[in-house]
Amino acid sequence: MIETAAVQLLLVDDHALVRDGLRLRLGAEPGLEIMGEAESTASALSWLRVREHQGLPLPDLILTDLSMQGSDGLALIGQVHEQWPQIACLVLSMHDHVEYITQALRAGARGYLVKDGPAHEIAVAVTAVMAGQTWFSARIMARLAQAGTSVALLTQRERDVLRQIGEGLSSKQIAQKLYVSVRTIETHRCNIRRKLALDGQAELVKYAVEHRDLFEGGGSVP
Repeated sequence: MIETAAVQLLLVDDHALVRDGLRLRLGAEPGLEIMGEAESTASALSWLRVREHQGLPLPDLILTDLSMQGSDGLALIGQVHEQWPQIACLVLSMHDHVEYITQALRAGARGYLVKDGPAHEIAVAVTAVMAGQTWFSARIMARLAQAGTSVALLTQRERDVLRQIGEGLSSKQIAQKLYVSVRTIETHRCNIRRKLALDGQAELVKYAVEHRDLFEGGGSVP
């Protein structure tokens, strides 16, 4: 039996108590290991550069707060996304305002969790993100849906997939048109459902058909 490597995490939060709690909680999860900790954007970037310079392994995922004393989590996400695109970033914040969420996702975050959510959700989110999906707390999805901005979070490729779902194409047919694997299309479908807070394939197809006109031509969505 082949054992899969544990997901290596870097925790970034300016409160030592929060980092201690996360280390204890996530360290007990099978398949997750805490590789390091940082209290600011500057210290996290320094830690990454030192490890890279020394030829040491980098983390698979960074779990970061957004608002840290004298530090900006958005800047960290943006720089990591640019310099180390292979490292996923997942936000864990007390803020659930739509502007925070959209800014984090535009910076390159792969998901957004709230700090007062259930503890097990973090491990679930990490697993989903490492599988190529995005993940949002239920309250975050509700905020986005209420603000009517969920569609704006879709990537251009996700919009292309959604448009073709609305045209009645199967995952296999869409994969052939876009020259990708069926598995890739299934991942896109999963991400679209999560971003639009759609419960299951039936709701996804219904939404795609009803909103097909929004995606004609593959342009940006207001």
